[in-house]
Amino acid sequence: MKRPSTLFIAHAAMIGAIYVVLTLVFAPLSFGEVQIRFSEALTILPYFTPAAIPGLFVGCIIANLLGGAIPIDILFGSIATLIGAVFTYKLRNSSRFLAPLPPIIANTVIVPLVLYYGYGINLPIPLMMLTVGIGEVISCGVLGMIVLTALSKYVHQIFGRQQTSVSK
Repeated sequence: MKRPSTLFIAHAAMIGAIYVVLTLVFAPLSFGEVQIRFSEALTILPYFTPAAIPGLFVGCIIANLLGGAIPIDILFGSIATLIGAVFTYKLRNSSRFLAPLPPIIANTVIVPLVLYYGYGINLPIPLMMLTVGIGEVISCGVLGMIVLTALSKYVHQIFGRQQTSVSK
């Protein structure tokens, strides 16, 4: 197994740190049955670099820990972000407009189950899927696409040799 480069680790750490800061700065909106987690806009970054996958996963774990989430949320909420990041990376050679779909879908399905079974929020799961899904569309679909478009112009300067896709 090949060891990750220092640049890969640095990119992952920076992405994770930014995820944590954005989640905690906007904490009132980042947690709960109606949430817009602005840090989820970063889940488009695997489109550009595989370093974003561990960065987002670890960043989500740390943000959930520091944000006071319960263990089931720390685990499954972070897994939802990991699933979204992995599938965004897998879609890197397709249309850039598909990049936000995996995190939107993963979080829309998993987070309401955590809210219902973990926190005991007594709202219908489909309603929470709707509210979490709307938040994900705002954070990943709208803000994430703004980030993707802005970074597309500077991808070589930011990610260097790790850049694995071309904007379409």
